Amino acid sequence: MTVVTKTAMPTDNAALAPSFRARRPVDLSLLDSASGAFTSATPEILRTQDPSELSLPELDGVLDHGAKVFWQYMRPEGRPSFTFGLLRDMKASIDHLTRLFAERGQSEVPVRYTVMASRMPGIFNLGGDLRRFADLIRAQDRTTLDRYAKACIDVQYPRSINMNLPIVSISLVQGDALGGGFEAALADDVIIAEKSAKFGLPECLFNLFPGMGALSFLTRKIGAPLAEKMVFSGQIYSAEELHQMGVVDVLADDGMGEQAVYDFVEKTERSFASRRSVYAARQIINPIRREELDRIVDMWVDAALTLTPADIRKMERLASAQDRRWAQITGVAAR
Repeated sequence: MTVVTKTAMPTDNAALAPSFRARRPVDLSLLDSASGAFTSATPEILRTQDPSELSLPELDGVLDHGAKVFWQYMRPEGRPSFTFGLLRDMKASIDHLTRLFAERGQSEVPVRYTVMASRMPGIFNLGGDLRRFADLIRAQDRTTLDRYAKACIDVQYPRSINMNLPIVSISLVQGDALGGGFEAALADDVIIAEKSAKFGLPECLFNLFPGMGALSFLTRKIGAPLAEKMVFSGQIYSAEELHQMGVVDVLADDGMGEQAVYDFVEKTERSFASRRSVYAARQIINPIRREELDRIVDMWVDAALTLTPADIRKMERLASAQDRRWAQITGVAAR
């Protein structure tokens, strides 16, 4: 386990540290741990004297006490996708945040903003593990597919309603957000993306569909016709294109994503209460319901189990392309 001191910045880009530090001196807590776990068991949470600190095998928890921003950095083991372990840790982080509010009561609000981000260079998240899906579909393993699907909704639903807490949720996308990675970003109130970020829903390319919230979130944000067009196309969109469509809320220069988050927080600080109320009103006007997400993900499992051998081969070709992309990125990062 590596413990980063409270003077550390919530970014791996050392070149940004001086300007970012000058922009907003912050009091940070970060514990970083690594594990090869790929199970749905409850993770061991390592605590320090600061009860707001959190250490998980596939998720780094960072709390900026001064700005009341809770950063959650994804760091899945193996492929840059939603592993069972990452889903488990995201659920544990949700529970941790809920406990923080319960312990502080009405006297002190511990967090005003949550930020979902990634430790993976050039990648936010590539979604489901397509190779594992292919194996499960060939084996007609409904039980494991259903367990995975429900684990996704166990995370997506509470995130989509901000755990019923008085917070504003942000996704910071620095790199590729594909499939379930895009869906994860859509669950938050605000998407801040660096200009080089890419977004896409490739599932229809192998005769499936995005089942973990894409249609629910996009339909509410840009309307059903455009949402369905995005899903059917399988197209990769740039951050700028989605900004023009109203899907991405804030564009940031490359390498300046964390700074853009703090700029957004500072710019909207005086209107926090009204902004939070507007985002909460969305859930009243056009609510996301657990039943809706469960029914759609059940359809996803049914559809996955009907894929033909040709469909599965297409899935595996896309997985190979993603593997090459990941190898290229990690090879550059290691130099």
